[in-house]
Amino acid sequence: MEYYVKSVVPIIESNYDNFTTVEKNIADYFIQNYKKMDFSAKAVAERLFVSEASLSRFAKKCGYRGYREFVYQYEETFVEKQETITGNTRMVLNAYQELLNKTYSLVDEAQIARITKYLNEAERVFVCGKGSSGLTASEMEIRFMRIGVDIDSLQDSDLIRMQAVFQDKKSMVFGISISGEKEEVLYLLREAKKRGARTVLITAKNKDIFGEFCSEVVLLPSLKHLNHGNLISPQFPILVMLDIIYSYYVEQDKYEKEVLHDNTLRALEEGRTKRRDMFE
Repeated sequence: MEYYVKSVVPIIESNYDNFTTVEKNIADYFIQNYKKMDFSAKAVAERLFVSEASLSRFAKKCGYRGYREFVYQYEETFVEKQETITGNTRMVLNAYQELLNKTYSLVDEAQIARITKYLNEAERVFVCGKGSSGLTASEMEIRFMRIGVDIDSLQDSDLIRMQAVFQDKKSMVFGISISGEKEEVLYLLREAKKRGARTVLITAKNKDIFGEFCSEVVLLPSLKHLNHGNLISPQFPILVMLDIIYSYYVEQDKYEKEVLHDNTLRALEEGRTKRRDMFE
């Protein structure tokens, strides 16, 4: 199961809402295709009844210089792999493997380095989300708090909105929204940015408007077109990305942060010991 392939599919998915009707038709073709065939501009144009110019525009909207560069990357996804397990186990593990491949295709190491720099510079960090995204916000708070970050998570709609008033250039705000449409999350990011805070949106949708109020937009793989994507918790792609950010952050002053982490474990263990003693 250990194979990682750069795939253009998650890039297509994250830009899907920006496409025209014709471009969405092209996007659907590349997302849903699982066979290696002739992907030349002429062959695909004839197959989809579109112009070669449309293929070029589509590729550029995905961030490539042209269709040739796009299709070269697309063809790299067709690798041979041996299946050694069967049934539901294989189905679930393959779904996770596909999701990890998508994450690998989207992760921008330079961007992660910038985010960890912002974390080091911030005096106060907030992370907000609703539903399953809110649960991952709480997980992020616990993990980063244990290595010395002054961080709070927010899930309540009113608290998210009220907290926007208190942001300034010393703050950093993470907003988690897979759909990129949670009004409260976007409101906090927008208002925090106005007040000088660093803002990071973690989402599966890439929209031009995000650039107006986000210092960074971290793209997640979409579960929508994933084989058996309904088997995967929506929290998983968020947690994978948070793990990557966490690992980069820990690497800076690694010894100091490991000491802080060990000290929090020790404090928790002392608390458990005292409680046991009280009831013995």
